[in-house]
Order: sequence, then structure tokens, then C-alpha cells
Amino acid sequence: MRKASALSRLVAPLIAVGILVGGCGQTPSPRTANPGADPVSGRYGQSAPVSAGEPGEPMAAGTNARGKLDQSAAPENLPAGTIYRNPANDRDEVVVEDIATTAVLIGDSQSEPVFSWPRRALANLGYSVYFCGRGGTGFVASSGRTGNYIDALQRGDWLLPYGSPPLVVIEGGGNDASRGATDEQISRNAERLIASVRQRYPEARLAMVGTLARGAADGGGRRTEVDALLGTVAAAHSIPFVGVGDWLTRHDLTGSMADRVHMNPNGHAVLGMLLASRLDDLGFRSPASELAESAALR
Repeated sequence: MRKASALSRLVAPLIAVGILVGGCGQTPSPRTANPGADPVSGRYGQSAPVSAGEPGEPMAAGTNARGKLDQSAAPENLPAGTIYRNPANDRDEVVVEDIATTAVLIGDSQSEPVFSWPRRALANLGYSVYFCGRGGTGFVASSGRTGNYIDALQRGDWLLPYGSPPLVVIEGGGNDASRGATDEQISRNAERLIASVRQRYPEARLAMVGTLARGAADGGGRRTEVDALLGTVAAAHSIPFVGVGDWLTRHDLTGSMADRVHMNPNGHAVLGMLLASRLDDLGFRSPASELAESAALR
């Protein structure tokens, strides 16, 4: 019964979605617990890049900022968008309105637009979405001043939210496919990213979404291969994985594309529903949404 009604529960929120945008070179308008601090590259205090580290090393996200923020106010009482120095790891992080209902989405240009299919899917499951990433990046690929996922996280090219979100979703691989990244490079950096996220958010659930592509028999090529590779990495780390390496042809969506790899608005809407349904089947509906649904049935 629950599965039969899944799609009907997902359709309505498509037009009424509250999404929190962060990261991606779009660090929220900085507010600080110390109004006298000077902004430096979108953050506060004197900052120096931190190395990306090696597998197995502690890899909490952010920058090694030398200037200290005023910690007199409890972070939960600070306005959303405040950049706060987390005393547990000495890293800059962003205060969000309600971390308990926030999903952190790490991704590329498939996820970056506010109307993107990964954001729609998470919003339809009852989450606010905090985006970390940028178009043109991936597990290995970088873009301009924004590094690949693990380097960007370590250098503070984008900042993680403060607190403990219930869910972190990692999406991507398309730019790695188009730029010739090897299986070994992709796997190594994906594993470093997973280790870093788990170190920073030990209580969060993780999910991975692969590389959107046509099927292997329909010209999916390297994109489909990378999707399968990421599925193998996810399985090795016991992370639920949604493979999308044949979705464009499986769901007859090649006519809903803006270009060779990106969707038009209709394509984003359809893929958002499909991904939401798949994540729902995997048990990723927001706990708050589950409670609200249970209360409505009483």
C-alpha cells in the first residue's frame, strides 16, 4: 500500500519546495557572530588552505582559519547563513535554519540549479537542501577556483553546515567521465570523500547517486562506465546507491534534454520524481515527513 501511493505523495511538493542554497561558490551572505570581523574570501578571519589529506587521515571540512570568531552566542541561536567556527574541529561552517530536516547534497551541474532533479527529489521527501559543489567539478574534475569534491571540501571552497544533518547525498561523475579520469583516480577520491563525510557527520545516513547517461547499448559510453564504477565503490562501503547510468533511455528522456548531458525543466521534473521514488523505496524519506504522515493517518 505504501509503495502504491509513493508517486502520488511525491507529485504535489514539486511546485511547493523550500530549498536552502549553499556552497558551490555561492557561500551564503556571510553573517558573523563577531560583527567587526572582516570577510576574507567569503569567510571570516585570516584563512589558509588546508591540505586534502590522505586516505585514513582526519579530514573534517573547512579551512584552518587563524582568526577566531566570537563564540559567545550558541550556534543554534544564530541566524541562518552565519559562518560559525566549530570549536570541535576549528573549521568554518554555516548555520542553517533547521539542520534536523536538512539534506546535504554534494554534486555537479546536475544538482546545482535550484530546480535540479536531485534537489527536487530530496525536497519531495521532506528535506530542506543544502548544496555543496559546482558545475564542472567531480570526484577528480575541478572547475576554475573550485576544486574537485574532496579538495574543495578540504580547502573551504564551499562550507558544510554546522550540526548533524540526517542525510548526505553524493552525486556526480559526469565531468570525470568527460575529462578522462581513470577508474583508480575516481575510486580513490570517492573513498576519501566518503571517509571525510563520515568523519564529520558520523550520525548521518549516506546515499550516492551515479552518473546520468544513456544505456550502454545506446551510447552511454564512459558516463555509463563511471556510473557502474561508483556503484561498486558505494557497495564496498555499504552505502545505498541509485544508478542512473541508463535512465535517459530507460525512461525515454532524451527528448527532455537541454543539451547532450543536461535536462530541460521538464526533464528535471520527471527525473526528480523518479529519484524521489527510488530514494523513498530505500527508506530515505525525511523523519519529520514520516512523522507528519503518520499523524495525518490517525
